[in-house]
Amino acid sequence: MLIGIDVGGTHTDAVAVESGNVVASGKVPTEHDDLLSSVLGALEIVLDAVLPEDVTRLNLSTTLSTNAIVEGRTDEVGVIVSSGPGIDPYNFQTGKYYFPVSGSIDHRGEEIAPVVAGEVAEAFDTCVAAGISAYAAVGKFSTRNPAHEESIASALAEKSDVISLGHRFSGQLDFPRRIATAYYNSAVWRMYNNFADAVEAGVRAKGITAPVNILKADGGTMPLERSRELPVESILSGPAASVMGVLAQQRVDADTDAPHDDILILDIGGTTTDIALLVADTPLVEKDGIAVGSFPTLVRALKTRSIGIGGDSELRYSAGALRVGPKRRGACIAAGGESPALMDALIYCGHAAFGDVDASRQGIETFAAECDMEPLELAESVINLAVETISRAVHDFIAEVNSTPVYTIREMLHGNKLTPAQVSIMGGPAESFQQLLTDALALPVHTVPQFAVANAIGAAMTRPTFELELFADTEAQTLFIPVMGEKRAVSARYTLTDAVLDAKEALIEYFRQRGLAVDVDDIQVTEKQSFNMVGDYGTVGKNIRVKCQITPGVEI
Repeated sequence: MLIGIDVGGTHTDAVAVESGNVVASGKVPTEHDDLLSSVLGALEIVLDAVLPEDVTRLNLSTTLSTNAIVEGRTDEVGVIVSSGPGIDPYNFQTGKYYFPVSGSIDHRGEEIAPVVAGEVAEAFDTCVAAGISAYAAVGKFSTRNPAHEESIASALAEKSDVISLGHRFSGQLDFPRRIATAYYNSAVWRMYNNFADAVEAGVRAKGITAPVNILKADGGTMPLERSRELPVESILSGPAASVMGVLAQQRVDADTDAPHDDILILDIGGTTTDIALLVADTPLVEKDGIAVGSFPTLVRALKTRSIGIGGDSELRYSAGALRVGPKRRGACIAAGGESPALMDALIYCGHAAFGDVDASRQGIETFAAECDMEPLELAESVINLAVETISRAVHDFIAEVNSTPVYTIREMLHGNKLTPAQVSIMGGPAESFQQLLTDALALPVHTVPQFAVANAIGAAMTRPTFELELFADTEAQTLFIPVMGEKRAVSARYTLTDAVLDAKEALIEYFRQRGLAVDVDDIQVTEKQSFNMVGDYGTVGKNIRVKCQITPGVEI
């Protein structure tokens, strides 16, 4: 029995899934000041129909890290960077407490100049005086040799609660992205870990002993234990749940293994609409990593877009024009709110019917009078505005995908123009928008089965995933796997074939240590390269790089 919980901006949903079928579901309002109560409230509804001992896995999608960053509720972070010559590290400054220090490692991992301990100590003293206990240490070529990051971490260990080391996030060489990723990881670490402590205690108190996993932005899951170290990877797990929810229900309903047409996904919630694409049953992935605020990061994520249109989007009249969203001022009037929202307009025009319909209609009529408009004219106008906003965002999203390099989770797309053949919509207001979007997009629009809890289904059925990169230098006779912190000696005769086998073995071992079985056939090698290194008298060795992953997917 699988349980999935999705903490959305408006509601928190939970489902219990067995053999691909939903056997229980629950929905409660999301309490943003107390997300734990929302998680446990939705879970309690499901456990009324499911025995805790029958649960084999619980997957959670949470907005906590995303909201903390957006709302500015993160910790100050002391960021110490070692860049070496050739660039100005201040070009990549994140946060107020940012300290470039001397020291340099070259592209092969050889130390050119050591980190100056006095500079690190001075930066540390400044942070301690400011009450900072969260840090990030990032070296330019730390993925080839993490010695400087580890040296800085050792110097800070005494009075720090967390130190995010840049080489642990990805083997990709991108110094600015690595700085931002380490910074955000430490910025949300304390808040996230307090939440993780409470979730684990709450779930165990309900009698569930099964593993707890967190949905990642790339459409996979990671064990709660690892998420404590890398909370930044939980950013944008909500939109990922949307994509996996569509994929999960396609797999359950599929009569054949043949791939489906390209599908546009719209998840219309109470606060936002998330947009994504499935290409032959495969989600698109951001090529390098998502941007958080104005900073690009190394956080691998499905390619999505979110706009401020949802069922509870507030209605306003400003500067002689109607406005819909992007803010939400609580629930719509039909659901007990005090201010008219988009859903109230849908109810007035007959596209929806729930809750207190009379109060909802009265709210639209009162608002129309304030705007000196007829109620039906106003309701139709705001609905058209919302649909036009969604339609415009869809076309912009598709244009962006077709104009920039993107990846599927299997391979890179080479010049293929994506033209969705249909639209799958989910979320509470989905049925109300089905015909409206059919007309606006000129595409068949289908409401996803179990549309109101599709995100939770996606969370429940998403399987664990992980990605690693292996680097080997046969002249130096060293092997390094950055995200696992593994470094060891290899023979001068080490080959690309050896590296592929070692990378796969490391991936299997990573999951074995976490009680998860992985078949070697589940591992995909996404990149393998071997370059000759030339010295004064010919080839002196090989530089080898292998990248492999357990790809995101769903389990039936």
